[in-house]
Amino acid sequence: MDLTQTAEVAAFRAEARAWLADHVPASPLPSLETAEGFAAHREWEGMLHADRWSAVSWPEEYGGRGADIVTWLVFEEEYWAAGAPGRVSQNGISLLAPTLFDHASQEQRARVLPPMASGEVIWAQAWSEPESGSDLASLTSRAVRTGGGWLLSGQKTWSSRAAFADRAFGIFRTDPDAPKPHQGLTYLMFDLRAPGVTVRPVGRLDGKPAFAELFLDEVFVPDEDVIGEPGQGWRIAMSTTGNERGLTLRSPGRFLAAADRLVALWQAAGDRSDTALRDRVADAVVGARAYELFTWAGASRFAAGGSIGAESSLNKVFWSQYDIALHETALDLLGADAELAEGAWAEPWVFSLAGPIYAGTNEIQRDIIAERLLGLPKGRR
Repeated sequence: MDLTQTAEVAAFRAEARAWLADHVPASPLPSLETAEGFAAHREWEGMLHADRWSAVSWPEEYGGRGADIVTWLVFEEEYWAAGAPGRVSQNGISLLAPTLFDHASQEQRARVLPPMASGEVIWAQAWSEPESGSDLASLTSRAVRTGGGWLLSGQKTWSSRAAFADRAFGIFRTDPDAPKPHQGLTYLMFDLRAPGVTVRPVGRLDGKPAFAELFLDEVFVPDEDVIGEPGQGWRIAMSTTGNERGLTLRSPGRFLAAADRLVALWQAAGDRSDTALRDRVADAVVGARAYELFTWAGASRFAAGGSIGAESSLNKVFWSQYDIALHETALDLLGADAELAEGAWAEPWVFSLAGPIYAGTNEIQRDIIAERLLGLPKGRR
């Protein structure tokens, strides 16, 4: 792993830092899990896009800067260190876009990516179903062939951003007679405002609709919104989950910035006699640095032509548990009523509680680690 920063990367870092210093809002935006906050964050995405900061790793023709993975990590460090707003476009930019680059047609990339980069179209992830969460292959929502496209029917749940988003992506069963559950699936994009779509927001612990249920009643989707070949949805979906569990969803820059804020909180409000709490602060700093180095190692391997592979499951288990521990330490520093207060720690803490569940539960990730990385025999499912 080479951590040497080239002159080109140093110049990029300086440019990003200067832009963020000039443009990051002086006051935090309203929660993006509210209608008002969602609109404000969409506007922020437009500001990023205007100077090509919304998707720095994309090719320039789609609004990016053509940055490699190392440069993207540098941008993430600067972004979160500057206290910039959360990314309401994350489902699209971090999950759907890499899938489009790997599996979509040129026409689809040209049509879908520019409005995604600008924030004009915000995407929701429509994967989980009431009886099909981490066991994604058991899904029952179906797509039936019709003239010029497909008719979607079924129910999706825990669809992140769906309460206010414009479009969604997911996989649907197109061949119910396929011999295995993960066969006969097709990857589709659809409009959340199309006839036949009902969006029912799901309140989080704090009451904000971070998720939604989707009820689909013969929703027409044209052939142009099928990604890849019909029946190949599982293979394509696995490339999406690799990104979801890997480094793109939770870059180390986010945790490095949070750990720095935690240290500042300890220095301002910590009880020096509470050595147990002091040690938890230290653990948070060490954890952020360890995750940073692990991520840089993975990025170096990827830049050299390797793949993230099953190691993404290690990432997912680590960051989801670390996120909870870091925020619980902050709340303990702030006092008994901190969980009820609006602010920089309470809402991220609520969100962190879902980490071990979404993007494939940690139990599933541990099975993958045991079988694919450690070579242990398969357990009972």
